[in-house]
Amino acid sequence: MKPEFWKDRWARGETGWHQDEVEPGLVAHLGGLAPTRVLVPLCGKSLDIAWLSSQGHEVIGIELSEIAVRSFFAEHAMPVTESRRGAFTAFSSGTVTILLGDFFDLRPEDLGGTIGALYDRAALIALPEEMRARYARKITELVSVVARPGFVHLQLALERTPHDENGPPHSVREVEVRRLYSGSCDIEFLGRELVGESNGVRVDECTYRLTPRAQGASSHGSSP
Repeated sequence: MKPEFWKDRWARGETGWHQDEVEPGLVAHLGGLAPTRVLVPLCGKSLDIAWLSSQGHEVIGIELSEIAVRSFFAEHAMPVTESRRGAFTAFSSGTVTILLGDFFDLRPEDLGGTIGALYDRAALIALPEEMRARYARKITELVSVVARPGFVHLQLALERTPHDENGPPHSVREVEVRRLYSGSCDIEFLGRELVGESNGVRVDECTYRLTPRAQGASSHGSSP
């Protein structure tokens, strides 16, 4: 699961995770969010970025593939400027900036300010278990520095029944989401939706709202 894996997938057009519509869960759960700055890790060329921008948000995406980044701006006919920002190349147009580079190199100052929300549809589930723990630690560290008052983290995850370790996308159960984030966040399970069923395997999309606790606050709901 090295960077070249994802770059090669984009180069070969093997991008089955890309959706040709805006994610319904995003609309349902962040549709009423007042305009703010939204971080979208491992964003690809998601249509969700354009939707967030259309709602008045400033969007900061992080993406490893230059093909994905350039495709997003080209497909939306958005003129783009490029600049260096730490270890990243920042592609910017209007209220959308996508930082091209490795998410794990991201520093708080690279985000250019505080953020009011984080949206993760396909980042956590893209990574194998050992990298998911590293990813969650990185998210927690960033949020502790850059989160605005009222910050919300909308987390989507695919859950296969019976559970397996195949992927990507990987099956991530509620117990793992809580293990990764309950040390720093209150976690609200918002629901599940059946998205596929084949050969005795059921696939659900599960949605969570994560709210950072004040430092030193006690943990609630740390078990499923």
